[in-house]
Amino acid sequence: MSGSGNIVIVKKKKSGHGGHHGGAWKVAFADFMTAMMAFFMVMWIIAMKQDVKAAIAAYFRDPGVFETTRGSLVSGGPGALSGTPNPTTTAIMETATRDVLEQAAQRIRDELARDPLFKRLGKQVDVVITAEGLRIELVDSAESMFFDSGSSAVKHDTAHLLGLIAVELGKIGQPVILEGHTDARPYTGRNGYTNWELSADRANAARRVMESAGLTREQVRAVRGFADRHLRIAGEPMDSRNRRVSIVVPLEQRSAKRPSSAGGHAEAP
Repeated sequence: MSGSGNIVIVKKKKSGHGGHHGGAWKVAFADFMTAMMAFFMVMWIIAMKQDVKAAIAAYFRDPGVFETTRGSLVSGGPGALSGTPNPTTTAIMETATRDVLEQAAQRIRDELARDPLFKRLGKQVDVVITAEGLRIELVDSAESMFFDSGSSAVKHDTAHLLGLIAVELGKIGQPVILEGHTDARPYTGRNGYTNWELSADRANAARRVMESAGLTREQVRAVRGFADRHLRIAGEPMDSRNRRVSIVVPLEQRSAKRPSSAGGHAEAP
């Protein structure tokens, strides 16, 4: 009470805990949970197989390609997992497979480039992506051959290169076809042994080497001998570069089971 007789009332504002009942913390907590979810999604994707990651990457490049009829993966009803793939499913499968094959091709090129032997034989090894898929060819030259002359015996350097290739192809687990080719020079051995048998035997010899180095038996879908029916240098049928072994990883898995119209075809045991 002042001397003038006026009464002054001072009200003190109590500090309560009402601030804790606001919504700011919820926003912060939601941001934290979103960040954690994104982190675990990234870790989950990193742990996936290469072909699955390739499919996810393909989805983000073109999400519309995943649209399927009635939500099914393939024709034959909702949720069906077998049957004839519809065009959109086939397209995304081929896109994902091509990504896997392109990455495998680059790894093989890098691995071969680091190998001292490749510096000498590099011009005789082709690693290319074609409309068919990944094609790796070991091509003879006039100065150097991958097999003994007129024989399916694998040379030491050939086995070494096949081993490097087998390790990388074994990692991706895709189907593999092995093909043998000769030039058009007539060859007749004992008991009617011809270029047909020689080309098939060389492809089969390559298969055995690759399976011992990392390629699985389940991956090998066919071993084929084409003799001189698919010349690399069509205008020069006697050219040594027509003698080669081809390792094919098909873009479409069903193509691995398609028999060749040429003779000398044999399914892998």
